[in-house]
Amino acid sequence: MTNNAYYTDKEQSWYDLGGNWTAASVQLQDHSIGWDPEVDGFRGHVFLSADNATAVLSIKGTSAVLFGGGKTTKKDKLNDNLLFSCCCARVDWTWSTVCGCYGGENKCDQNCLEESLAEDSLFYHVGINLYNNLTYMYPDAKIWITGHSLGGGLASLIGVTFGAPVVTFEAVPEKLAAQRLHLPMPPSVQHITHVYNTADSIAMGVCNGVSSACYVGGYALETKCHLGQSIVYDTVGALRWSVGIQAHLIRTVIEQLLNEDWSDKVKKGKKGWWGSPPDDGGQINLEVPEPTRETDCIECYSWEFGDYMNKSLPH
Repeated sequence: MTNNAYYTDKEQSWYDLGGNWTAASVQLQDHSIGWDPEVDGFRGHVFLSADNATAVLSIKGTSAVLFGGGKTTKKDKLNDNLLFSCCCARVDWTWSTVCGCYGGENKCDQNCLEESLAEDSLFYHVGINLYNNLTYMYPDAKIWITGHSLGGGLASLIGVTFGAPVVTFEAVPEKLAAQRLHLPMPPSVQHITHVYNTADSIAMGVCNGVSSACYVGGYALETKCHLGQSIVYDTVGALRWSVGIQAHLIRTVIEQLLNEDWSDKVKKGKKGWWGSPPDDGGQINLEVPEPTRETDCIECYSWEFGDYMNKSLPH
């Protein structure tokens, strides 16, 4: 479903869900969102179970120029840089900011940042209205939210707003955006689960610096902290994957990571002595890694946030 948010059901890259989920063209059991050729904003699909007891809102992530782009590329980037940068995508002096909150010398106006996320056209607010509509259309259905990359971050923000269950894949870290939006932060947010791998520089919050693909592409993805709990696949340590954006792609995750139990994949990634079976260290067989919660995660430590808009400083 997360992959399918990037496509229409007529495209080759669409996965046939089968089972309990009815295809898009049958009985109108799928609702396409934002797929009018003239629409360049929020996109995804709503999938319904055959008995209408479960609805899944799947939100499309970023269609980046690096991967072919698309109609939504410009607005995708704007939402990325507003939600997931420290200060309006002010990475260095060569960047054009997406809001006017920079106060000079690594200072950023906090109130300005919060107001910049209040625009109705921001994808988060579009998603809020969509979720409200879904609860009206399917009052008895259990509504889940999912997404990949930007779509995963949005899914989590919408989920924490309504207390809805969320499962994301390779989401851009969204905790800072939730704080700036003043979303409810209950002691437990275990209804939000992030799935990502350690080779994904975006989900790990390390896709930055002048040599990074994010910098080259104009994406200020600077956040590191996730809400809820995380299922983290150690693809770097266990499978020897290289860190980069290739590990961020949803098809890479589906076809090279989620295609078999994690314990089996780890065993195959290890080599025993002289052809002997690898030592599993007595570990319990796991279909997926155990979920954990992030601790001591700090955002934007080199920035100062406060009231700087009354000072005459360069933007």
